[in-house]
Amino acid sequence: MERAEFISIMNSKIKLIRTEFDLTQEKMADAVGISKKTLVEIEKGRNSLSWSAAVAAAVIFADSSILADAFGGETSDLVKVIALNGLDAKLPDKTMGGRIWWQDIKESKGYRIQQNIISRHYRILDAEDRRFFSTFDQKEVEEKLKELTAGSKK
Repeated sequence: MERAEFISIMNSKIKLIRTEFDLTQEKMADAVGISKKTLVEIEKGRNSLSWSAAVAAAVIFADSSILADAFGGETSDLVKVIALNGLDAKLPDKTMGGRIWWQDIKESKGYRIQQNIISRHYRILDAEDRRFFSTFDQKEVEEKLKELTAGSKK
């Protein structure tokens, strides 16, 4: 998934999210940092969120069941993957281990590759469910797993 697709999905869900949180258009626009007029246009399909506004909405409304269903779990994880795509950024943060939205693809020496069943992005977790790497590229995640396990003795 690229930024444009993420933004498009956020555009299509923004009114549902607003309704889910029982916000007026004015309050929703203020929360996301856009004008009410822009929000009305987005809800009517005549305008689009910017990347920054889409990310802001995803973070502010991270507890949204609408977003969880649309993106397959935590939106913050997906936002990080999209934003850092192509960068070798370290992501050693604790996850819930993929009990929902994730399927295990491969395991090796205490690490495992998982793929999100909705967004289709990959991640590598260690035995304590800490995320070490995320990407949309299967070949790239498999190469990173080889790097991580090359020096491991497990």
